[in-house]
Amino acid sequence: MSRKVFDRLTSSVGVLMVVVLLVAGGLLTWGHSFVSSNVHSQLARQDITFPSKAAFAHPKPGTEITAAMIPSVSKYAGQQLLTGPQAEAYADHFIAIHLSEMPYGGVYAKISAAAIASPTNASLKTLEQTSFQGTTLRGLLLEAYAFATVGLIMLWAAIASFALALMMSVLVGVGLWHASRTAEETELMGRPAITTA
Repeated sequence: MSRKVFDRLTSSVGVLMVVVLLVAGGLLTWGHSFVSSNVHSQLARQDITFPSKAAFAHPKPGTEITAAMIPSVSKYAGQQLLTGPQAEAYADHFIAIHLSEMPYGGVYAKISAAAIASPTNASLKTLEQTSFQGTTLRGLLLEAYAFATVGLIMLWAAIASFALALMMSVLVGVGLWHASRTAEETELMGRPAITTA
């Protein structure tokens, strides 16, 4: 095979790879935008606001703010919950702590079993409803966090795709340039082609 043909073939494959990488980058960018927009709008509709800065000044066990919440939740003090990282902080370091301080560790299955075993106990029914609501909200917020993380991964993958497409475009250009400067009779390994009479 001549070097010129080889350069043209590899450049053609390179062009195809550039197109694939650009399409992948475009789809990943769209996916990131779609996920980010939906996570933001869904969280905005919930109208959840973190406790104010003043609330974090005096943390006490059994109150709205405990010392365990300070490192991860206080940085969002007073803000509306709109992003994946905020959703994770609220779910895992605010709601989860309050649930863990409830009887039965706030585990809905345990509270529900106790409420079923004692159907006339009104306080268990109230506790069951509170646990269900807290556990459900926590799960929904963690799902928003998971989608936001997937969206972030899509963004980084899009950047990588576009960067690889750029590098591949340069290589295709070099290959085509080399093909235009290579004599038709040059073999792949640099020797002249052997012609038979």
